[in-house]
Amino acid sequence: MTARAIAVMMLCNIVWALNVVVSKIAVDDFAVPPLFYAVLRSLIVAIALAPLLWPLPEKLWKVLLVGLAIGGGSFALFFMGLKTASPSASGVVSLTGAPMTVLFAIIFLGERIRWKRGLGIGLSFGGVFFAMTGSSQMEASSGLLLVFVSAVIGALGAVFVKKLDISSIRLQAWAAVASIAVLGPLSMLFEHDLMAPVIAAPWEVAACLFFAAVIVSIGAHTAYFQMLQRYDTNVIVPLTLFTPILTIAFGAWLTGDTVGGRLIVGGAIALVGVAIIVVRPSETFTRRFLVKLRL
Repeated sequence: MTARAIAVMMLCNIVWALNVVVSKIAVDDFAVPPLFYAVLRSLIVAIALAPLLWPLPEKLWKVLLVGLAIGGGSFALFFMGLKTASPSASGVVSLTGAPMTVLFAIIFLGERIRWKRGLGIGLSFGGVFFAMTGSSQMEASSGLLLVFVSAVIGALGAVFVKKLDISSIRLQAWAAVASIAVLGPLSMLFEHDLMAPVIAAPWEVAACLFFAAVIVSIGAHTAYFQMLQRYDTNVIVPLTLFTPILTIAFGAWLTGDTVGGRLIVGGAIALVGVAIIVVRPSETFTRRFLVKLRL
């Protein structure tokens, strides 16, 4: 693996971690309604990738459902959770996506696991539970619960990606379309004063959206899948484990998160569990989706 490829992967990790902090700022500091923020992000992605919507993919309804799960659906729940949860804690809870993906693969794809991957699943959930049972984190339990549900939805969608015959970049385009169609009406129904935060801080909100849609969804994910095409999955996927570490660091630095010893220890245990899951061979599931589940 070249130094350039390592640099690209590290840049992707930085971008993914910063996206959690940027999203927190958008929905909390700038008070953009979470569903509306997810819709605007999806709208930018859909416009940018519009030429990739044709020709229509086979089994379009499945593409839309899976796209919604790994796209706007899980993102909307994540953004809602960030209203009260810190970026650092959210990054740790998101680690449950990997073991949940394996569990869903067992249920829906007939995946078989041995004791080492079972240990990894146990460590992942145990580490997250340990980190989140601290008094400071329990205060944000409702937000962290939404982040967990987001990880579950993303994991469920990631399992069914295997059943789709469509490129990742085209799936991003259709995921954006599905997200707009579903989240748009929900935002208008349940959220109010949608444009007020945008009008109050137009350039700041626009910068957050540009970063989330263009830099993250289109730029970083495209680079990630290009690396997967050039190098073995076993080499690339473990490098994405830097994302939760950087998320905790950026949360403490940029949004003043309280990062106690319990969060660090629990996050480290969960990270070891995810690492075990990622590096173990899988007969039925594409390993690249174990860590980066959402588009």
